[in-house]
Amino acid sequence: MNRRSFIGGTLGLYAGAALPMSYDWTEKADDRIEMTLATGLVTIKLYPDLAPNHVNRIRSLVRAKFYDGVPFHRVVDGFMAQTGDPRKKSDVDFVSLPKLAAEFNSLAFERGTVGMARSRNPHSACHQFFITFSEAAFLDRRYTAVGKVTSGMELIDKLRRGAPDTGTVVNPDVIRSIRMATVKEA
Repeated sequence: MNRRSFIGGTLGLYAGAALPMSYDWTEKADDRIEMTLATGLVTIKLYPDLAPNHVNRIRSLVRAKFYDGVPFHRVVDGFMAQTGDPRKKSDVDFVSLPKLAAEFNSLAFERGTVGMARSRNPHSACHQFFITFSEAAFLDRRYTAVGKVTSGMELIDKLRRGAPDTGTVVNPDVIRSIRMATVKEA
C-alpha cells in the first residue's frame, strides 16, 4: 500500500465517522402520517423510539380513521393548535380508550413539534394531540412529544385562531383525513 492510498483511506474513514447518524436511514412507513386539510397536506414524522405507547396509539387511531372529520378545536396564537377531540362525531367510542402513562423524552418542543394533550394529570393522554407554532421549552419533559411536522407547517400556521382567553375556535378547520404514509422505494 502506498502512502497516497493510506492517506485517502484514512481520510475516508474519518469522513465516514464524522457523518451524523440519521434516523431517516431506517425510516419505516408507519413512522410517518399524512394529514389532509382543506388547504393541503401536512406530513408528520413519528418517533416510536421516544414514545412507543403514544405513537402506537396514534397509529391505531389513524388506521381506524378516528381523526377524519375532527376539528382543530383549540388554537392559541403563537403557541399551538390542538385536535383529536371526537365529540363532534357520534360514531366514535373514545371514552373506553385507556389513558396512557407519560413518556416524557428528549424531543424538544419547538416549531412543528407534535405532543400529546392531557389534563393536569401527566398520565392522562389519550387521543388528542397538538402542534406547536414556536418554541415552547416549558413543555419539555412535562408533556409527551411524539413527532415533528416535516412538511406543511405553513398550513398549520394558517389554521383559524381561537378566543384569546381559551383558544376555543368558533368555526374550526377540520382534518379531512389522516393516513399512514407510504415509503417510496428508490
